[in-house]
Amino acid sequence: MPLRPSISRIFIITIIQMSLSHSHSTPLNSSSVSAASLPCGEDAGEVVTWEPEPFSGHHDKYYPNPDENAISRLIDSESHHMPLPDYLRRCQDRSVDVISRQDSINWMLKVHAHYHFSPVTAFLSVNYFDRYLSSYSLPQANGWPFQLLSVACLSLAAKMEEPQVPLLLDLQVFEPRFVFEPKTIQRMELRVMAALNWRLCSVTPFDYLHYFISKLPSCSTRLSDSFSSIIAASSDLILNTTRVIDFLRFAPSTMAAAALLCATGDSLECPARDVFFHESVNREMVRSCHQLMEEYLVDTCPSARFKELRVEQPSTAPPSPVGVLDAAACGSCDTRSEIPGSSSSQEEPPPKRFRSSDPDVQQP
Repeated sequence: MPLRPSISRIFIITIIQMSLSHSHSTPLNSSSVSAASLPCGEDAGEVVTWEPEPFSGHHDKYYPNPDENAISRLIDSESHHMPLPDYLRRCQDRSVDVISRQDSINWMLKVHAHYHFSPVTAFLSVNYFDRYLSSYSLPQANGWPFQLLSVACLSLAAKMEEPQVPLLLDLQVFEPRFVFEPKTIQRMELRVMAALNWRLCSVTPFDYLHYFISKLPSCSTRLSDSFSSIIAASSDLILNTTRVIDFLRFAPSTMAAAALLCATGDSLECPARDVFFHESVNREMVRSCHQLMEEYLVDTCPSARFKELRVEQPSTAPPSPVGVLDAAACGSCDTRSEIPGSSSSQEEPPPKRFRSSDPDVQQP
């Protein structure tokens, strides 16, 4: 699996942080997250620095077209980078607080759009979030545990992918109920990394796009004029799967294949244009994922309608809190938030913050 360019610096930062801390593999609870248990300095820039790099669309230059053996290795390792198998069931029976999960994901995607992070960053942040929740339960304490986890996961993902990462206080935009001190967030980052067994360079659907696109009859070369449009449309679809819990059962390779089929209008059903992505990719799972995308996502993702131009319908919010709950539980797509990467997304200015006497949490 190819290493991304910023992987080395997060490991350096991690080693420094580990030297300053004890073991943090215990489950999170409201009493364990305190000023005493969550210290860490945000001075990694004094140890490792880097020059900002221009961002090229969807990190195309970072993802050379891999060979079949590399794809096989990625597929074999997918299960190590996914939530535990019973996580979907727990979301469906609401053992997991799906409303708080939905709110957290919407917030992460809004911040992703606000700072123009790459699609990989957004997907990684949700991946870390779900993998942590599949292993540990969060205490129900006025919503702050979910918010702290969201900030920590987004911060880790940004450190993995972005050439420039906002300060932790600047990352907490869009009027959060609580504003956490950097040392609190960084201690939570250590807990997340330990819970994920330090597997932060996760396999994502974006790792497969450039290889799978060469398998499509409609776009068999990277030099095609439509290549960038297909990648952009597929990326939008992949990001929107994070809002629908039913997609938790699909592997990254399955979602990548299904997103490309949706974006190009190709189909697994046409014998004359048979699509073969890879011998390890389950065609039935791709078909199921493709159908789910057509049902939930295509109409809410205008850039995914690659083959035909339609008039974009205005998005509407669920009519009530009950509607929000049903949407999160049954897997319907939350269209209240803007689509990440969309040019029509409205950016909100960072809120004013007022320090409280509590050294760990600030409440605006």
